[in-house]
Amino acid sequence: MAAMAVLAIGAFAQTHKTLREWGFPTGIFTPGRYNAITDVPGVTVGHVTCIEGDSIRTGVTAIVPHQGDVFRLKVPAAIYVGNGFGKLAGFTQVRELGNIETPIVLTNTLSVPAAIEGVVRYTLDRPGHEQVRSVNAVVGETNDGRLNDIRRMRITPQMVIDAINNAHGGKVEQGNVGAGTGTICFGYKGGIGTASRVLPASLGGYTLGVLAQTNYGGILEIDGVQVGQMLGKHDFVEHVGANEKVDGSCMRVVITYAPLDARNLERLAKRAMMGLAKTGGIASNGSGDYVIALSVAPGNLISDDAKMVSSTVLANSEMSALFAATIETTAEALWNSLFMADGMTGRDGYHVDALPVARVLKLLRHRQ
Repeated sequence: MAAMAVLAIGAFAQTHKTLREWGFPTGIFTPGRYNAITDVPGVTVGHVTCIEGDSIRTGVTAIVPHQGDVFRLKVPAAIYVGNGFGKLAGFTQVRELGNIETPIVLTNTLSVPAAIEGVVRYTLDRPGHEQVRSVNAVVGETNDGRLNDIRRMRITPQMVIDAINNAHGGKVEQGNVGAGTGTICFGYKGGIGTASRVLPASLGGYTLGVLAQTNYGGILEIDGVQVGQMLGKHDFVEHVGANEKVDGSCMRVVITYAPLDARNLERLAKRAMMGLAKTGGIASNGSGDYVIALSVAPGNLISDDAKMVSSTVLANSEMSALFAATIETTAEALWNSLFMADGMTGRDGYHVDALPVARVLKLLRHRQ
């Protein structure tokens, strides 16, 4: 077989720095220990990265919301559609029932069917699921077809199962990994990004994390600085070629320990679109912009065999701090996907540069 690497990423040495690690902390709230979605207790993330020859640049990212049986202890959830040019599997049942019953998987557009099969097989094979006859797999995607030979549909159900089984807490690998392996953002190499916030005790002390798969465009803005405009590289510059244009997608998963029901989770998810706007994203015509929001507060997980369900949830009046935290966490996760990515050459020799970090930092420092 030609040179191939199918990697289940575990302990992975990162040589890049996030925006915050470069000395630019954004927002007013403090991140968690890892500045990652895994700062939310019980949340784990796994990647499988698939690089083969000169044309396969893709992968799978799995987000496991808690360490119990997710099918038997379902998670309150909501999905918000910022722009619906996408293929988000499992959406209607989440909207109808207000919960999620599987790990969330992200991959490329044409691999959604394989990812669904992987999630279903994983769920059916769990102990105690011998009589399960229906599984609502939640699978999101972006189209990595510029760098990746997407028509080969290289992702397999087993890769999805491996990503779930290899999910871990602690530091989350970012950039060119998993579902972010072949993605492009603002004309630069995108990827997987993550961030978190912990509200002060006076505002509830809740942890909130975001993980994003970035493959979208617009006019890049970083912490209020018009970076894309200053660099002369954005989707509406006259010299930008047709295959460099604005369309793409952005998947975001927001998870919090705050006790929220599906209604307020949808309100929370809407604010993640405001985080996208802070980065210069515009949710273009051909962009699938989705946000999946979950609450993993233990007392509100929904037992599969319960005849009556009761929960304690935050009042509407207590949501504003979480809204603000979602906006700034989302923006930082999106920026991190750029700062942590390497340039890449893929299908038909197509090359995408990494964000020119040194030039960007100079622009940010000049603003100071």
